[in-house]
Amino acid sequence: MNNNLKNHWENIYKNKNEDEVSWSQQIPSSSIKLIKSTGINNPKIIDVGSGRSKLLKSLIDIGYNNLTYLDISETALKKSKEFLGDKSNKVKWIAEDILNFKTEEKFDIWHDRAVFHFLTEQNLIEKYVDLVSRNISNDGYLILGTFSENGPLKCSGLNVSRYSKKLIQETFIKNFDLKYMFHIDHITPFNTTQNFLFSLFKKY
Repeated sequence: MNNNLKNHWENIYKNKNEDEVSWSQQIPSSSIKLIKSTGINNPKIIDVGSGRSKLLKSLIDIGYNNLTYLDISETALKKSKEFLGDKSNKVKWIAEDILNFKTEEKFDIWHDRAVFHFLTEQNLIEKYVDLVSRNISNDGYLILGTFSENGPLKCSGLNVSRYSKKLIQETFIKNFDLKYMFHIDHITPFNTTQNFLFSLFKKY
C-alpha cells in the first residue's frame, strides 16, 4: 500500500466532517439512478472509494442488501460503519488501496465516484482497468463518476485526471460497452461547482 496516500486520506477523514469535503452529497441521486437502470435483481454491488458516502445507506433503504464498502481509509470505514448502525451488517467492510485489492468475488455492479480520476499515471490506470475487467461478472456493469474536461485540475490537494467521452470510452473499450453517459454539475458544500462525467459500461 502507498503509505503516503493512506496517511493523506486518514488525515482528511480524522480532521474533517463529512460536510467539510468537496465531494460530499446528501443524496447520491445520479449513482442511484444508474444502479437502478441496470435492472439486475439484488445485484452484488461494490462501492469503491466509498469514504463517508451516503450511497450504501440509500441503497439499503430501498432494498439492496448485497453490498461491499471499500476505501483506503480505516477512519472513513469506522465512521461509515457507525453511521449505518444496525444496518452495517448488510455490508461487507474492506479497508484497502484499490490497486492492492485482491478478491475471488465477481461483482454485478462496480461503482466508483471517487477513485478513478485520482489515478494520473498510465500504468496505474491500466492496472485499474484490468482489475475491474477481472472482478465484474459477465454482463455486469461499471459505473464511473470522473471529473470531466471542465472539472478541477486538483481535488483534496492531489492532481487528478479529467475525461472526455472519447477518452473514457477508449480507456475501457477492450472489455466494456458504453451504454449511457451524462455530465452533471456537483455543487460542493463551499458553493463551488465541479463538473462530473458519469458513465455506465456493460461488460461483454
